[in-house]
Parts: sequence; structure tokens; C-alpha cells
Amino acid sequence: MSVDQSTVRRIARLARIKVSDEEVPALEGELNAILKWIEMLNDVDTGNIAPLTSVVETSMKKRNDAVTDGGYPDDVTLNAPASDDHFFVVPKVVE
Repeated sequence: MSVDQSTVRRIARLARIKVSDEEVPALEGELNAILKWIEMLNDVDTGNIAPLTSVVETSMKKRNDAVTDGGYPDDVTLNAPASDDHFFVVPKVVE
């Protein structure tokens, strides 16, 4: 894949970047070099490599899944303008 000067101008317009006519040839060369490098990555055989989420092998930290009431509902609703039976009371918004 290759990028020409009209494509560079279009990319700049889509990215909302002001590019002068003098900068277009340099950007064309840079974008073509980037695309050439990406095409080289397609040649790398990754068939025997397992997908990674991190380069460092770690195990996921887990906690016990225990249902609790929090133990302090009065403190949670203490600063609420209005509460009823440990629930926040809000004005009706649906007519």
C-alpha cells in the first residue's frame, strides 16, 4: 500500500491538522515508511505464539464473592436530602 500527496491532504483534513504544501512531500514519505514497516510485520510468523494480555506472567487477583449489606446503611444515607428506609428519595422525573 502506498500513500500519495492527495491522500496525505485527505488524512490531514480528516484529522483536522493544518498541513502546508511544503510539508506534504515529507509527510508522504513518513507515512509510506510507516506502512512499509507494518507490511513487514505481516511477514512475521505468529502461528505458534499464544496471545498475551501482558508481557509479564501474572495471575489475576481474586477476592471472595460474598454478598453483604455493607453494614452501615445509616451512614450511607446520612447526607442525603431525603431518605426512606435506607433508600435515597428523589423527585419524580417521569410524567
